[in-house]
Amino acid sequence: MMTDTTTRNRELKLILSTRQREMRNAVQTRIRHAPTRATDVGDTIDRSDTDVQEEMDLALLQMRTETLGRIDEALRRLDAGEYGVCFACSGEISEPRLRALPFAVRCQRCEGAHERDHGHARLLVQRRAGLTLFPESAAT
Repeated sequence: MMTDTTTRNRELKLILSTRQREMRNAVQTRIRHAPTRATDVGDTIDRSDTDVQEEMDLALLQMRTETLGRIDEALRRLDAGEYGVCFACSGEISEPRLRALPFAVRCQRCEGAHERDHGHARLLVQRRAGLTLFPESAAT
C-alpha cells in the first residue's frame, strides 16, 4: 500500500528523528564513559588487548558519528522538500528503500553503479599500494 508523500515524509521524519536521538545518546554516552588509559598496568598482552579494544571503540564511534551526520543531512533535505530525490539521476528514491535506509541519497540503480565504480577505484588503489589480501584473485 503506497502512502501519499506527506504521510510518507512524516513517518520517515519520525524514524529519522528517533534514530538521530538514539545515535546522539550513544555517541554522548560513549564519549562520557570513555575509559582513561592506565599506564604501566598489566603485561604486554593486556596492553595489546586494550589497544585493540580502544581502536574498535574509536572505529565504532566514528561510524556512529558519520551515520548521525547522514541522518542530520536527511532531516535537512526533508525540511527543504528535497528528500527522496536521487543525487545522481534526480529520480525518485523508492519508498521501500527509504524505509530500509532513510538517509539514502541515491536510488537503488544509481547506488549499485556508484558501488561498482567506487569498489573498482578502491581495488585499483589497493593493488597499487599492495594492500590486497589475495593478489592473484584481484587480477581476475
